[in-house]
Amino acid sequence: MNFLARSARAVRPVRMVRSYATEAAATAGLRLTFAVPHQTLYKDVSVAQVNIAAVSGDMGILASHVPSIEQLRPGVIEVIDGAATKKFFVSGGFATMNPDSSLNINAVEAFPVEEFSAEAIRTNLAEAQRLSNAAATEEEKLAAKVEVEVLESLQAAVNAK
Repeated sequence: MNFLARSARAVRPVRMVRSYATEAAATAGLRLTFAVPHQTLYKDVSVAQVNIAAVSGDMGILASHVPSIEQLRPGVIEVIDGAATKKFFVSGGFATMNPDSSLNINAVEAFPVEEFSAEAIRTNLAEAQRLSNAAATEEEKLAAKVEVEVLESLQAAVNAK
């Protein structure tokens, strides 16, 4: 055990009461705040579950989830509230799960999945792939690669509706 861990334990003992996620979900809801730079989509709203596309993998979050900070990758954020489910496509951001069962999601961009056209995505993806293959500089190739990755994730999200 290192010095900082011993010091922290000496200052305040850690007492955690954990329960199964199904028990936690029944006792208290998950409080969601979901924002993009120009708009707050959810502000401290009680929901049953949120599924996120994190860099470390897809994950479902219920009340009393282990506190963590996750970097979001391009993908779907699914908000489940009883029988209602709302899906948003995000290009990236961060999700912070707090010990008090509150989840804060800060995304660069977020749009409802149903607002996207599968045909427009296919057209844009073909163009991005063409630009990626025709890129002259390394910078152009990387920019095109990012665009292709985002469009492929978007296409998978729209096809899964």
